[in-house]
Amino acid sequence: MYRLPLHRKEAIILTAVEVINDLGIQGLSTREIAKRQGISEGTIFKHFRTKNELMLSILDHYSQYDADIIESIKLKDLRPIEAVNYFINAYAEYYQNYYAEYYQNYPQITAITQAYDVLSHDPQLTEKIKGIFMSRYEFLEAMIAEAQKSGEISRSIDSEKLAGIIWGSFSMACLKWRLSGYGFELRDYIITTLETILKAFRLLK
Repeated sequence: MYRLPLHRKEAIILTAVEVINDLGIQGLSTREIAKRQGISEGTIFKHFRTKNELMLSILDHYSQYDADIIESIKLKDLRPIEAVNYFINAYAEYYQNYYAEYYQNYPQITAITQAYDVLSHDPQLTEKIKGIFMSRYEFLEAMIAEAQKSGEISRSIDSEKLAGIIWGSFSMACLKWRLSGYGFELRDYIITTLETILKAFRLLK
């Protein structure tokens, strides 16, 4: 499955994501990770002192491209409507072709998105989950608000609500993709859905 050798800590994180994908959060254990890695549980604890420390590292890994995606949008100086498209497309590609340098395809990362609610019940993880979610959501909302100011999108809908519609459809697409056994092109589905949503609120010029 691996294409290039990984640092042990990185390999543990990726294997943990696989376990969450296969067995759910409740099935994540150092024993299962160790078995899949062919290492001792002690080796895992050399890198992560607790299971929650491992989970925080998984969330860091999951959100590692967030700042880069936002920075890329700023550097490209895109129009607001283009920024919305770029933002959603970036995550669609990330989830469909996660860690392509090491894997041919790695859709298991979407398991983290679907586990938001369960993870948020842990006090130590709540702030991390909230930070990731709100950072993405607020940036999307800000771009929609800018698109409304520039006359690209109608003001007939609140920018926060439209961001919710777009992000909600994105999450639904990921869940549908997982339930179908990754039976369709996630990126194409997400982008065509986004185009349909934006078309409904886009102002003609």
